[in-house]
Amino acid sequence: MVVIAFVLRFALITIGHTYRFKNIDNNFSFGWEMGRIGRSLAEGQGFANPFNEPTGPTAWEPPLYPFLVAGVFRLTGVYTHASAIILLSINSLCSALTCIPIFLIARRSFGEKLAVWSGWLWALLPSVMYWCTRWVWETSLAALLLALIFWLTLDMEERDGWEPWLQFGLLWGMAALTNTSLLAFLPVSGLWIWYRRWRAGKRSLAGVVLASCIFIACVTPWIVRNYRTFGKFIFVRDNFGAELRIGNGPMADGTWQEYLHPTRNVYEMGRFHELGELRYIAERKHSATKFIRDNPGVFAVLCIRRFIYYWGGIPKLSEIPALTPFKNSLYLASSVLAFWGLGRALRKNVPGAWLFFWLVLSYPAIYYIVFPHPRYRHPIEPELGILMVYVVSEAERKRLPG
Repeated sequence: MVVIAFVLRFALITIGHTYRFKNIDNNFSFGWEMGRIGRSLAEGQGFANPFNEPTGPTAWEPPLYPFLVAGVFRLTGVYTHASAIILLSINSLCSALTCIPIFLIARRSFGEKLAVWSGWLWALLPSVMYWCTRWVWETSLAALLLALIFWLTLDMEERDGWEPWLQFGLLWGMAALTNTSLLAFLPVSGLWIWYRRWRAGKRSLAGVVLASCIFIACVTPWIVRNYRTFGKFIFVRDNFGAELRIGNGPMADGTWQEYLHPTRNVYEMGRFHELGELRYIAERKHSATKFIRDNPGVFAVLCIRRFIYYWGGIPKLSEIPALTPFKNSLYLASSVLAFWGLGRALRKNVPGAWLFFWLVLSYPAIYYIVFPHPRYRHPIEPELGILMVYVVSEAERKRLPG
């Protein structure tokens, strides 16, 4: 399953020439901010310059993926086709390997037959392949890490010894340094493990302490780097205020207001240069929070819109506008099936059903406040896919006689 998934993705990269990124804006579409920081690292300028112009040290993005980009750039050149093929192949390998935790999660909760079908759905579904074969970003790595964490959270109820706690702390440390949005699921997963082990009469305090120490050991060096660089505490990344303003303001409509991003707006880029990264982000955050305080009703409507767009698709996002309604209808259908499967799993008290519920509840919440994008749903697509297969299998089982 993993091999076939990777071969299909690699074939799409090579046959579809998805490694040929547009060279306008000095290759910015090759990894966007991730690519820019990777270039800066590869050229010896440090973790810096996330935009089109030199802006100095940054904490705009988490460090793990830009360092990966930088390593590839040093081996095969900055923004070369060879680098693109390697990075997209790494993304595709992460995507293919996600079949394994999908199988393990589905087998534990729904049985082996459904586990096989869930794995094959992930391996063969074209929409899953899109992000790993076209985007130099951490999206596929984030999905793999979250799926592994989800499986480990389910499995630790029955596992003893120090090893699972070490794995739990290490995986969460890697997740924090890859995509901080994943941390919304950290309290849920930790409490879930403690509660399930407590019901089984098992102790968890020493394991929790060990996992916490491993997690802290993973993120502390980067926090120290940020403090030394900027003179204040920054937990992994610093750009939340800027993202909040992009989604909330006088012209906000529930989508990404790209014209407010420094890479799309000469004035904003000038303000970034003038104020520096931290002061610019603080100003953007102040503007957004003032708008929210002054317009609570409008903000509530925007949050509802963002919820709808997150699960139903964003209007006018497609490169071919005529295809947007069709693509969004499929996107919405997948969400409906996943919610349907989740509801049925909860009603039938399927093992782990409530963990699926808390993941769906906790992870997307930040995007209802900021702004949605289809890429932001991808890290939880493995679990949503399992729920979709489950509800379809239940319908098929009812249809068959006997």
